[in-house]
Amino acid sequence: MSHKLLHEEKHFTSTELVRDIVIGMSDGLTVPFALAAGLTGAAVSTSIIVTAGFAEIAAGSIAMGLGGYLAARTDNEHYESEKQREIRETIEIPEAEEEEVAKIFREYGLSEQHIAPIVQAVCSDRNKWVDFMMKYELGLDEPDPARAFRSAATIAVSYIAGGMIPLSPYIFVNNIFTALIVSVIVTLIALFVFGYIKGKFTGLKPLRSGYQTILIGGLAAVAAFLIAGFI
Repeated sequence: MSHKLLHEEKHFTSTELVRDIVIGMSDGLTVPFALAAGLTGAAVSTSIIVTAGFAEIAAGSIAMGLGGYLAARTDNEHYESEKQREIRETIEIPEAEEEEVAKIFREYGLSEQHIAPIVQAVCSDRNKWVDFMMKYELGLDEPDPARAFRSAATIAVSYIAGGMIPLSPYIFVNNIFTALIVSVIVTLIALFVFGYIKGKFTGLKPLRSGYQTILIGGLAAVAAFLIAGFI
């Protein structure tokens, strides 16, 4: 009896979503953490720290979300601009564009005998021709029109979620230095977990990614604490 082996490839395809979560969460964990630590170093009250923390989280989430929206819109506009240019070139200088198609296949080691019918097939449909040039000449994939809003929302929500972790102890603990200790513990744990998960999704070593994230967030908080205390 013969058995047919099925090969199933699994690829992670949500890189844009993960990138947005990483951008929002990493800043959300580190910036409010550093702010709270810095204000603790200045020996202000917990109410001031909480108020300043909420204000920073609100402003930061809006700014980060707007940045994500504008970046995604820029990608869309850049793609559309390049596509219109490719359409004009296939109409005005088709021979040059056909040569560009042939050049792409030459890079894969195909002979001229094999390239000629492929070029003819690709260039027989202008829409497919333009799509081919966008992908293989320029390396551009058509962006999702809804990505701008989705990116903005994902980054903003991730920033808020990250920012509430270091700020929460100051809400429930009256003593600022006790709150700082609790904030440090929960934030370092959150930074490690976040870095570990990020490493799993991005193909990095999870433990190394976790320790690197702790190091970056910890240094930011220590620097803010010492500077505020010195001032």
